[in-house]
Amino acid sequence: MAGEPQDDCLFCKIVAGHIPATVVRETDTTVAFRDINPQAPTHVLVIPKVHYRDAAALAAAEPTIVADILREAAEVASDDKLESYRVVFNTGSGAGQTVFHAHAHVLGGRGMQWPPG
Repeated sequence: MAGEPQDDCLFCKIVAGHIPATVVRETDTTVAFRDINPQAPTHVLVIPKVHYRDAAALAAAEPTIVADILREAAEVASDDKLESYRVVFNTGSGAGQTVFHAHAHVLGGRGMQWPPG
């Protein structure tokens, strides 16, 4: 069922504490942790504690949690003293999504190119 933890989901396992992660922030609705394959000096994933396949499904079902994710992304950037940063939601495998649990990437600490590649 949408919103419920999934037994085969890596991020649900992190939320449940079954898989370790370097957690930098946690709220009632989100967990933020360092990416294990960072693409920038700061690369933190902000995930909802509820399971939705991607950002579009999360936004349709629980828009307030999307706002929570963006608020936490700003807090991560502030904690890491970033003057500028990028927030990325990959939706679908063609966009680079590899874990099908909605999440935002917070990237910073280096110059970013546009368009992204």
